[in-house]
Amino acid sequence: MLHILEPGLKSTIQDAGRFGFYHMGVPPAGAADKYSFLLGNVLLGNPRHYAGLEMMMKGPVIEFQKKTVIVLTGAPADATLNGEKLPLWQPAAVSPGDVLAVGNIREGVFTYLAVSGGLATPEMLGSRSACFASGFTGVLGRMLLKGDFLPLNEPLPGVLRQVGKRVPEEALPAFSRELDLHLVLGITSDRISDEGLTGLLNKEWTIHTQSNRVAYRLHGGRVRYVKEDAPFGSGNSPGNIVDIPYPIGGVIVPNEEELIILLNDGTGGGGFVTTGTVISTDLSLLAQAKPQSKVRFHAVTVDQAFQLRREQEQLIEKVKSMIQQA
Repeated sequence: MLHILEPGLKSTIQDAGRFGFYHMGVPPAGAADKYSFLLGNVLLGNPRHYAGLEMMMKGPVIEFQKKTVIVLTGAPADATLNGEKLPLWQPAAVSPGDVLAVGNIREGVFTYLAVSGGLATPEMLGSRSACFASGFTGVLGRMLLKGDFLPLNEPLPGVLRQVGKRVPEEALPAFSRELDLHLVLGITSDRISDEGLTGLLNKEWTIHTQSNRVAYRLHGGRVRYVKEDAPFGSGNSPGNIVDIPYPIGGVIVPNEEELIILLNDGTGGGGFVTTGTVISTDLSLLAQAKPQSKVRFHAVTVDQAFQLRREQEQLIEKVKSMIQQA
């Protein structure tokens, strides 16, 4: 068991996500920074989808009631185990009665706790990820609360061999206030003028404080629509279209001076002009960006997007191989 002594600012249970139900209005949810989350499971020898904790801005205080092995990944955080500093990206053994305290999360937004064998909390639609918008009951539909007890699966055999191993420097993510995001143009970008696309790609955008796991808002640039009437049935605003499905990572243009980028808990569709999609490998970078961070977009082809995803997968597999051989 994990006993939540203090819940932190916004701690939730997340795994790799909930898939196959987005068309029914159920977002995929899952870890916002999927890359850091996956590396946590890789460090422990867990399968990638095993559930852990996602901690936002300020982490919880947790008492362990089982001997196991844990690791913290993601954004740098002030973390201690029994009052002694606990480094991130390095598995550590814990015993019953040990207390982990995760304080302020620095540079990024989310820090992750992975546990050998994963959490044994309830599943819904094949996932243990919490999602507030889906109306799930219990810990699937809310933040962690003081006094919660979270069951654990049994630690994996031989996991003590993972203690002290580290992710190689080349695989550690960077947490920056200046982001370069790759964007595949399309969807309803025909509603954006050539001048508007130039404004999208050549201007620097700023992440707004009203950003969360549902979507990030950006402002500071200007994206002009084409000068023609909105499609029949979509209303009078040039930013409206007839409803379409939204992809995760979709870049919505609700007006000429704002962008909305959908993240893991995003809505599945709507009637705003959508100019393209941020590629999947860059969504972890975006999710870790604090308000007032600067963003620049770079257009890529679908083939280039797949190549970037293959490169990240190869890096994860390389880390897995190095950890197993160490």
